[in-house]
Amino acid sequence: MSTVPDLRAYPDRPFLAVSAAIIRDGRVLVARRARGPALGVWTMPGGVVEAGETLIEALKREIEEETAMIVEPVVLAGHREVVVRDDDSRVLRHFVIMCFATRWVSGEPQLNDELAEARWLKLEELAGLNTTEGLAEIVATAFERIQALG
Repeated sequence: MSTVPDLRAYPDRPFLAVSAAIIRDGRVLVARRARGPALGVWTMPGGVVEAGETLIEALKREIEEETAMIVEPVVLAGHREVVVRDDDSRVLRHFVIMCFATRWVSGEPQLNDELAEARWLKLEELAGLNTTEGLAEIVATAFERIQALG
């Protein structure tokens, strides 16, 4: 067990994060988390925005760190809020996640210690997976917005 304190636990304000619906050849990349708090859950790669970063800079950095891939963020596909409370109803975690429709540019997923597995899936294949809340809706919106832009 780690003795490093979790600096994101019991925050005094939400953390801003980004995620990417990475689209390639009619499929989206989803990844299964290798550690908590979403251990084993399928989600989109992404992470917390660091001070001084734009959303786009953070998204590109997080995707490269997590997957070793290069992406082109295209348009915002939506947002999600994650609020987790402890047994005493105190806010244990709070994230506001800006989700982007993103085109794959290069590379193949090379997982880091945060991701256990990655798959390129069609939208309809998401239905049978244990995913983060709203993932299918965000992915559907990402496909729609990228197709609309041509």
